[in-house]
Amino acid sequence: MDMLETERLLLRRWEESDYKDLYEYAKREDVGPFAGWPPHKSEQESKEVIRYFLQNNNSYAIVWKEENKVIGSIGFHKRTPDVKLSHLSQREVGFALNPAYWGRGIVPEAVNHLLVFGFEQLQLDLIWCGHFDFNAKSKRVNEKCGFRYKFQKKDRYKLFNNQIITSVYYCMTKDDYFEKKQQGTKRDLSNTNL
Repeated sequence: MDMLETERLLLRRWEESDYKDLYEYAKREDVGPFAGWPPHKSEQESKEVIRYFLQNNNSYAIVWKEENKVIGSIGFHKRTPDVKLSHLSQREVGFALNPAYWGRGIVPEAVNHLLVFGFEQLQLDLIWCGHFDFNAKSKRVNEKCGFRYKFQKKDRYKLFNNQIITSVYYCMTKDDYFEKKQQGTKRDLSNTNL
């Protein structure tokens, strides 16, 4: 994926010059730990994370077009949360957003665009989205985007002093996606004045 564009956003490859924007939100205690990573301690750490993103090519910058500013990240990872479904072509979405931009529907806009890309261009069978059980904001994104609850699992996380934390997994199948798309088209047609 080189770049995807929505009405308000660009989803694009990271650039090393994005490190200040990344650090602005990645240093915060109310961002990283909710996504499973520790807050960044310096701009240098943010630079190193961007280099990692560029090597692995599975995380993209969310750019707020109005300001030409990186305000978040969205990953489209090759993961298989349920090994019984490992025969299917699948990805997992993960995201983080600068709190200054919360409450504007930005992450659902980005995730919905990745769903189009994943199911219509990559021909995926399944897309996952998970969150820690205490992350109500991510749960709300999953629900808004039409993901369906599948299962929970408990793991110990070093980030949380080896406490046992529950991760909640949702997914959307190719059939779910195209059914949702068709229902949206029918709704749009019923709202048209002919």
